[in-house]
Order: sequence, then C-alpha cells, then structure tokens
Amino acid sequence: MVKELMHDPIFLSLKSEPATVGDLEIAKDLLDTLTAHQDGCVGMAANMIGELKRIICFDNQGVYMTMFNPEIIRCSDLYETEEGCLSLLGEPRKTKRYKKIRVQYQTADFKVHSKTFEGWTAQIIQHEIDHCNGILI
Repeated sequence: MVKELMHDPIFLSLKSEPATVGDLEIAKDLLDTLTAHQDGCVGMAANMIGELKRIICFDNQGVYMTMFNPEIIRCSDLYETEEGCLSLLGEPRKTKRYKKIRVQYQTADFKVHSKTFEGWTAQIIQHEIDHCNGILI
C-alpha cells in the first residue's frame, strides 16, 4: 500500500529499530511507496513512511532492491556531493559520501548477505542508511 511521506524532522532524526520477520508488510508498503514516487525518488527508508525500522528500498541499476538491517562494513574514496530528499523541503544539500561501500544486510528471508556497491548506487544506499540512523542531510 502506498503510504504518506513523513516530513517531521524530529521523527526523522530518531534511530530506527532492527527489522524482524514481522516487518515484511512494512517492506512491501515501502516498495509500493517508492514505486509511486519513482519519477523523483531513487530510494527510501522505512522512517520516510512513518515506520522506525531498519528497512531500505532503492533502485539498484534499474531493479528495486530491499535490504533489512543494512550496515556499511567497509568504505573508500570519500567525496563531496549534493543530495535532495522527498522528506525534506528545499534545495539539495551538500554532503560527503564514499564511492565504494560494502554492505552487510538481510534479505526478506532474513539470511545475511554482503555485497559491494559503487558509484550512484552506493550513494543512494548511504543516504538511506543515514535515514535509518536518524541522520538527515
């Protein structure tokens, strides 16, 4: 189900709790909401739809991917960029990101995986994990 976007900066600055098997419906709603906003959005975290759970969905080179409990375990090549966010009003803001990251996460069956991402996809994932950690750009 497509959910309303959260814009409250106090709520968005709260850290999300670990996701569990009981949160699969939240992940479905998150993906539905991201798909509904695909013209102006490439990734979302669960807190953007009012759920404080460590779940992110994002465009992984043309295919949507969902991660439960993602954590960056390695990163390299810091650079400065600008990003916007559907939850925050106003112009894009400056931030720092890594060109290459390794992420440990769980899939919908809650098996642990790790994968390396680079470039634009890595930037999207970092933005969404920041959301899970209560960090706003």
